[in-house]
Amino acid sequence: MAYWKHESAIVDEGAQLGEGSKVWHFAHVSPGARIGSGCSLGQGVYVGNDVSIGDNVRIQNNVSVYDAVTLEDDVFCGPSMVFTNVYNPRAAVARKNEYRKTLVKRGATLGANCTIVCGATIGRYAFVGAGAVVQKDVADFALMVGVPARRIGWMSRHGERLRFDAAGQAVCPATGERYRLASDEQTVELIP
Repeated sequence: MAYWKHESAIVDEGAQLGEGSKVWHFAHVSPGARIGSGCSLGQGVYVGNDVSIGDNVRIQNNVSVYDAVTLEDDVFCGPSMVFTNVYNPRAAVARKNEYRKTLVKRGATLGANCTIVCGATIGRYAFVGAGAVVQKDVADFALMVGVPARRIGWMSRHGERLRFDAAGQAVCPATGERYRLASDEQTVELIP
């Protein structure tokens, strides 16, 4: 077994887990789940059948990753954050054929207790603050807070707030990486 699991965790036959991944107390990984290497699934995590998780993903305690969710490499899911997969659920109406896909791109952070409404794409290295409710797509590097979530700034790949000068340039205070704000101020790119 290339991965480790706590004795109380359930990893169903057919689930794929990469080298060095860890499944902690009372977690459950469904048979169709695909999980990369070096991942950590915290206490009480549930992973559905139609879920793809990249490498080095951290899913903190009490998170359910439902069908139709894809997490790319290096994603962080904070404690008790929520994914949905049906937009308008009703107990008496079967809607499994109406799941909306959710994509969380490389390096994004989803803060504690935030909610990602199904059908959204979270951009690369975006940062969703604790308790935010995301109802639509989020740009790469965007810092999102509130209910509903709104962009209040930009974050570096390292997770530092970016401060743009009059020329639309910013430097990550931790790494020195340089970023450029588009003229429409709706996108940010890393300067090679």
